[in-house]
Amino acid sequence: MSQDEIGVDLETSLGYLLKEASSALRVAMEEVLRPLGMSVTHYSCLELLAQRPGLSNSELARGAFVTRQSMNVLLQALEREGQVTRPAEAPVGKVLPTRLTPRGRRKLEKATVVVRSVEVRMLAGMTEAEQSGAFRMLQSMIHSLRDGNDGA
Repeated sequence: MSQDEIGVDLETSLGYLLKEASSALRVAMEEVLRPLGMSVTHYSCLELLAQRPGLSNSELARGAFVTRQSMNVLLQALEREGQVTRPAEAPVGKVLPTRLTPRGRRKLEKATVVVRSVEVRMLAGMTEAEQSGAFRMLQSMIHSLRDGNDGA
């Protein structure tokens, strides 16, 4: 296959660059969370629950970008460790709302410090205006992809 036949030039593909940035961010976050006995998914789950108490397994899975099955396994472990609580029976329907415990909040506080340090490191070479611009551009990309906007 010649260079002319390649469909996407990885050197100039914004999508590929975004994926590479996402991967680098995840690796950096896993690195700082590992000493706390946490993964990015674990941290994401606790952060989501701190901001939106009572989320269901499905809502947490969507928010953390994992399957419902993976989230259920994590929630069972977090329950055993006393970081979250779920009722034995659903108050309404089948949904078991999950809430952070004080122990889960303490774990999240420690994790937030190290995760924030990764974000600060990631943005260190950018001015505030560049950071704001990047934020707006990424939000626009997400909006366009989720709404099916084909640029027309």
